[in-house]
Amino acid sequence: MDRLFVVNKPLFCSSNYFLRQIKKKYKSKKAGFSGTLDPFAKGCLIVAFGKYTKLFRYLSKTPKKYQATIWLGVSSQSFDIENIDFIDKNPKKLDTDDIKAKLKNLVGDISYTPPKYSAKNIDGKRAYQKARDGEVFKLKEITSTIYETNFISYNHPFITFDIVVTEGSYIRSLAQVLLNNLNTTGTLSYLERLYEGKFSFKDEKALDPLKHIDIKDIKYSGEKLSIQQGKKIDIKQLSYCQDGIYKIVFDDFFTIIKIEDEKVSYEINSIYIKGEKDVR
Repeated sequence: MDRLFVVNKPLFCSSNYFLRQIKKKYKSKKAGFSGTLDPFAKGCLIVAFGKYTKLFRYLSKTPKKYQATIWLGVSSQSFDIENIDFIDKNPKKLDTDDIKAKLKNLVGDISYTPPKYSAKNIDGKRAYQKARDGEVFKLKEITSTIYETNFISYNHPFITFDIVVTEGSYIRSLAQVLLNNLNTTGTLSYLERLYEGKFSFKDEKALDPLKHIDIKDIKYSGEKLSIQQGKKIDIKQLSYCQDGIYKIVFDDFFTIIKIEDEKVSYEINSIYIKGEKDVR
């Protein structure tokens, strides 16, 4: 089964565990997801079955929007409620206008260190595994672009807001940046991903991958069968010859190619396009 869709991952389960449940539900052997959600978080998770699992790196998945809640006075090694080590029962109250101002100032390019409890790969091992094993290590600083922040509420000791960011951003760490700017402590108690690019949860409806692939079309003047059989493509058969990644679309399938130094190679070949009767 080839299928692309969005699921709504529930709270307090890993993305991998939830994917196993989705595979059982649809009786699919080959499946994958894009953009891991932390176990304590919920929301939009892009899932693909079959050949569509090869498309993740071509999908337009940015910007991403999240709704987050900070619990003031709480400290956690993972910057969320899974590894709480201290709770201040009387945290300092903040000024609502100051929170709004600091949130507004968070927009732009922000450099920070990702949380140690993350899926970052360090020497072949996930950062969260190294953290759980008590290993001492450092993560490299990264930069994320924050496009927009929106204050929702401040009901002491909880601050709730929306944030729109680039792919690869860590909201747990960005919340710590905000807390440092507010000169206080806290951790995320809630996180929901609302959308990724044009992807949002709509009852697991099957999606047309061509509407979500961020690759320019290119015309091909050769025989359709040659593409299906994976035969060599002559650059003269293409309507464009500049280096880059392109897709050739036929009525029932599409192919992704790469042009480099006037040579053409296949990135992915012959991915079937489902008709309306196949989408359910």
